Amino acid sequence: MVRTQLGQQALEISNLSKSFGAVQALKSVSFSVQKGEVVALLGDNGAGKSTLVRCIAGIHQPDGGEIKVNAKVVNISSPQQARDAGIETVFQDLAMVGEFDISENLFLNREILSKNPLLRALGWLDKSAMQKQARKSLNRLNSRMPDFLNKVQNLSGGQRQAVAIARAVNWGADVVIMDEPTAALGVEQSAQVNALIKLISSQGVAVLLISHNMQHVLETCDRAVVLYQGHSVADVALTDVSKEHLVALITGAAVAA
Repeated sequence: MVRTQLGQQALEISNLSKSFGAVQALKSVSFSVQKGEVVALLGDNGAGKSTLVRCIAGIHQPDGGEIKVNAKVVNISSPQQARDAGIETVFQDLAMVGEFDISENLFLNREILSKNPLLRALGWLDKSAMQKQARKSLNRLNSRMPDFLNKVQNLSGGQRQAVAIARAVNWGADVVIMDEPTAALGVEQSAQVNALIKLISSQGVAVLLISHNMQHVLETCDRAVVLYQGHSVADVALTDVSKEHLVALITGAAVAA
């Protein structure tokens, strides 16, 4: 499965390195993701995937190397700077508040204040505007929610992922990083998340997908970047490689041609 790409680099990682004491977690990692492309980031436990994602998301600062978004070098030293640069990350725990409803989670830390100056000064929220925008954002993803006032803790796993993805793309993100989005989901809900990923990529969003599910990767992604012991050892089109060869690259039993 290869979709027509826009031919523009959304995210470019060049020679990224990161050490923790004597342990070098990333060793000159380089790859890129085009607009409208879904790229899998693969590797065994300890390969450096989590460190790389945290560097791109602003949680860790790399020791060396360069990150570009839309061909511009960006300095990312905090999650907010990553978001300001156009990078949104959907972590495995989704970072949502179960007691809050859908719109409150969609606007978490980005709430819309009341237009009334007095109420605005008191921190009063414009919940009507938030619910309207939440409905619009989820409709964009073809995600139907039974009740937008429903607490997130009452949603299914697939619905929670839809809210998390909508929150990521709602703010005009150029790059969305997704960490194991189907790990805790059943077959039907996983298929729904796959459809959401394909949909946002068709709208020009670049997606970097971390997953251990090879079938999910083959169904959803255009390319795979493989990390092994902190090195980027392969960057392959998924039409050119078998599932067995991908596994061999991940485990170090094979090297990229």
